[in-house]
Amino acid sequence: MNTARQSAARLIDESLGFLFPAALRAAAAVRVADYMADDDESVERLAEVTGTDARNLGRVLRLLATRGVVEETATGRFRLTTTGQALRSDAPHSARAAILMLTDATMWRPAGEMHRCLTDGGSAFTDIFETSFFDYFARDAETAAVFHDGMAAMSDHENEPIAQAYDFPPTGTVVDVGGGHGGLLLEVLRRQPGLHGVLHDQTHVLADHRLGDHDDIAGRWSTAGGDFFSTVPTGDIYLIKRILHDWNDEQSAVILRNCRRAMAPGGRILVIDAVVPPGNRPHQSKTLDLMMMSSFVGRERTEEDFVRLLGEAGLRLRRIVPTSTVLSIVEAVSGE
Repeated sequence: MNTARQSAARLIDESLGFLFPAALRAAAAVRVADYMADDDESVERLAEVTGTDARNLGRVLRLLATRGVVEETATGRFRLTTTGQALRSDAPHSARAAILMLTDATMWRPAGEMHRCLTDGGSAFTDIFETSFFDYFARDAETAAVFHDGMAAMSDHENEPIAQAYDFPPTGTVVDVGGGHGGLLLEVLRRQPGLHGVLHDQTHVLADHRLGDHDDIAGRWSTAGGDFFSTVPTGDIYLIKRILHDWNDEQSAVILRNCRRAMAPGGRILVIDAVVPPGNRPHQSKTLDLMMMSSFVGRERTEEDFVRLLGEAGLRLRRIVPTSTVLSIVEAVSGE
């Protein structure tokens, strides 16, 4: 095969790549992994317990086997791999809810019409759903639940290594801005028993927080319902995890200014987001950036982007602390 044919064949193969996450979503939706024990399972039994068509279920599993999610035996039975265990809904760090969120129509459809972003310069989501992403969620409780559960699942495997990567002070108040169910704040409070935490988010999100389930942080946390575009609680350290990438620079600067105004003297703001690396090497931030472009109004940012954004909010970049996850801790202090 000559070079031109090889190039064409590769790009055609790449264009079929969307079918793997589609198969992954299908498997997650019917919970097939929940019925796959340590032993090999026949497709017929799995189809019976999941209420699916055996022939088509086998075709989905066959594709998942090519990426190491399951393994097909010589007799046509299937078993979960170590990777595939994360597809179980009862796994210690289950990816199922995150998969359902990332492949939801609110993400999938705008990505399929990404050309709108190139020609119109805005979000494809608004054109398709005739409203913004978060306004859509405000009127669709079922989809909003998928989003919040998925974000919590994505965070579950990130929170502990992020909390370990930063040297938090022994005392003070940590405010988790837009902190969702409180997973990150929980890990921070566990590491420093002298800290008090405030979980800040919209009231309906706080209704499902997890902080009250843990005796080791009892009496050291509170919740504060509100809108981070208006005000945030007073504190010494602010956590802003996977929030700013949802919003454009003007909106992000408003959030940061509100934190700066409420921050105690000598306080710090920790923006926890992916930092896009330079060059051609792969990084998840470059993939997620296109989701931000097609479904949201925000973007993933480079170090230079953060320097500029923080300056607009009256802050300065002190340092960037890498973590063992795809996220980094962008530490900011008052620029005054």
